[in-house]
Amino acid sequence: MPRFIFTVNHVTIFEKDFGDDKMKIACLQMDIAFGDPETNYQKAAEWLKQASDAGCELAVLPELWTTGYDLTRLDEIADKGAERAKAFFVSKAKQYGMHIVGGSVANDTGNGVQNTMVIVSKDGEVIHEYSKLHLFRLMNEEKYLIDGTDDGLFELAGEKMAGFICYDIRFPEWFRKQVINGARVLFVPAEWPLARVDHWRTLLIARAIENQAYVVACNRAGSDPDNKFAGNSLVIGPWGEVIAEAGENEEMLIGNIDFDAIDEIRSRIPVFEDRRESFY
Repeated sequence: MPRFIFTVNHVTIFEKDFGDDKMKIACLQMDIAFGDPETNYQKAAEWLKQASDAGCELAVLPELWTTGYDLTRLDEIADKGAERAKAFFVSKAKQYGMHIVGGSVANDTGNGVQNTMVIVSKDGEVIHEYSKLHLFRLMNEEKYLIDGTDDGLFELAGEKMAGFICYDIRFPEWFRKQVINGARVLFVPAEWPLARVDHWRTLLIARAIENQAYVVACNRAGSDPDNKFAGNSLVIGPWGEVIAEAGENEEMLIGNIDFDAIDEIRSRIPVFEDRRESFY
């Protein structure tokens, strides 16, 4: 039986045998070609194959992986209804028998462009779409994008999960709402700049600890004409432990999550039972 052990300063905090309720996840930390969907689709196809060859059951892509932040050309390069991205993910999910949390794409809705995540099951079913709720004014998102209105909650492999996008991590109440509604794994595709990499890492660990949930965060690598990006994709456990962490450059990060660990940790510190909802 697999064994979960967590220590602090070489002191064992808890130790327990778990079952085999695990999932192997790949974060595809791409260097996105600025404003060049064709190149990015080719690269994503190669990386999804590598994730499948590595035995991963789920793959995650970064934010705006088809276009990068080429926002001024979205009228030319945005994906109408995200239909191309959906067809691509459906095909690859079926080909590899692998769930895909499709980062996000510039989605031309007909009434404006949204920053939209597409989730596809290993059977090729489009499970959910989530459009970024919080637009980031420091990168002019509000000038070219319209915000989403729906939550990111979905279910894969019998587990409730939720999607968020980049700047969303600065809004802990948005994460808590999804967790209160059942989410146990929290996905965060991003294009987070290197200049604020300390915030990226600290906020993600905090979201994992306070929600006693896994956080799987896939950032991009490389740079565009205006920004250098941090990479540093992370898989974080529900105790706040970093399970896997990438460097700054392009790479595929693989981490295993154990759903049984969530229940164990929530039983140790019953945060959700102790909430004083009448006060907040």
